[in-house]
Parts: sequence; C-alpha cells; structure tokens
Amino acid sequence: MILPGFRRRSQGRTIRALYGTIVAQARSATFYAAYGVPDTVAGRFDLIVLHLVLLLRRLDGENDLKRGLGQELFDEFCRDLDANLREMGVGDLAVPKQMQNFAEAFYGRQAAYLAALAAADERDFEQALARNIFHIGNDDGAARLASYARAAVRELDAQDDDALSRGEVVFPGPEAFIQEQA
Repeated sequence: MILPGFRRRSQGRTIRALYGTIVAQARSATFYAAYGVPDTVAGRFDLIVLHLVLLLRRLDGENDLKRGLGQELFDEFCRDLDANLREMGVGDLAVPKQMQNFAEAFYGRQAAYLAALAAADERDFEQALARNIFHIGNDDGAARLASYARAAVRELDAQDDDALSRGEVVFPGPEAFIQEQA
C-alpha cells in the first residue's frame, strides 16, 4: 500500500519537471525578440501549446507509460491554466467557460500542427504557425519557428524513453535558428 503513494508523488515530480521545462522553453526571450512572437498572454499561451503538442506527439505511442505521462502532462497544463485564470482575477463562474475556450484552442492547434508536420509540403507547418501565433506579415518568424519546431521534433524523437519518464526533456536552443533564416 505504501509504494503506490510514493509512485504517485514520483510521477508528480516527473510531470512537474516536464511541464516546467515546457514553460521555461516557451518563456525564452528569443522567441519574442528575434522570432517576433507577440509578447502577450496569448503569445505565451501559444508557445506553451506548441511545446506541449511537440512533447505529447513524442509521448503518443503504444507504451502505456508514455500515454499516461502524456495525459498527466495535459492535466498539469489544464491545472496551470486554471490557476493562472484565478490569479488574474477571473471569477469562479467564468473560469469553466475560459477553460473550455482554452481546450478548444489547444485541440484546434494540436490538430493543425500535427497534420502540418505530417504534410509533404513544409510550408503547411509555417502557415499553421502563422495563422495561430503570428500577426499577419511575419512570414520570417513563422518560417524560423517552423524550422525550430521541426528540429525539436527530431530532438524529442531521439530522446530516451527512460529519461522522459524521469522528467528529463531537452528542447533545442531557439537562438540557433536566428542565423539560419537571416
């Protein structure tokens, strides 16, 4: 009976570590200063969603442990959104509606990003990012972010399952893609 309690706490640390890495990566000033992602609540939300989608894509598979991690990671994202809404002063009655809006935004972006990543034309992914993250006319930022995200997919795919299950995830440095597109 004692062991499941320890396992849950250990899993909780893993999820918090994975989610913390996603949030830290999404807060990288390079995305806002050099890529042109709007430095707004919506822009930060969109970068968290992008990184979450990329990691969930990696965790999606036949392995029950990975699927379980993915679900718990999504649940942590939802808890964080709920807490942030309340911290920003959104009333208890409005939180469920806002959470529904966030869920619709997440699932729409997830479907668009995964379909675009699987598409033969690489520009599909750039267009999906441009529609969801950037203001009209920032094609360079969308191309740079698409290049970064494709590299993140490759890097995530190469990461060891055991490391992920310990909460260790590494994203590429966004700075490396500034010169690439310049």
